[in-house]
Amino acid sequence: MASLPFNDEAVRALAGILNDTGLTEIEIEGKEGRIRVVRAGTVVSGVAAPAVVHVAPVAAPAPAAAVVEDDAHHPGAIASPMVGIAYLAPEPGAAPFVAPGQVVAAGATLMLIEAMKTFNQIKAPRGGTVTRILVAAGAPVEFGQPLLILE
Repeated sequence: MASLPFNDEAVRALAGILNDTGLTEIEIEGKEGRIRVVRAGTVVSGVAAPAVVHVAPVAAPAPAAAVVEDDAHHPGAIASPMVGIAYLAPEPGAAPFVAPGQVVAAGATLMLIEAMKTFNQIKAPRGGTVTRILVAAGAPVEFGQPLLILE
């Protein structure tokens, strides 16, 4: 088996980022090659030009994957309309826009997503109670990723 341009600590660090952020895929590229870690298939693959090398699978915790899947199909899930960085408060050190258990009106700001140096307000599509916030402040989010549950 050919050797990867990245050590196994780098692969484990990328897998940890996936678990911490809820992302399903991450890829980095350097002058020696490229490495991609994907959670959905629980396979870590590295690409060193020109050969493709597969590394031992990195298993994601099964309960966390089940929770993410349930949240994505929850009827009260508010999904991210874009890729970016989620912010739960208007500025560092300020109170968050919403908290679990809080009742919000339609149109209330739930959080911000920064995309291309622009802060986009994520507003409540309807009134309800915030039951769970599914992203951490400063965490990257993907298009369609559930951000919070509004019932």
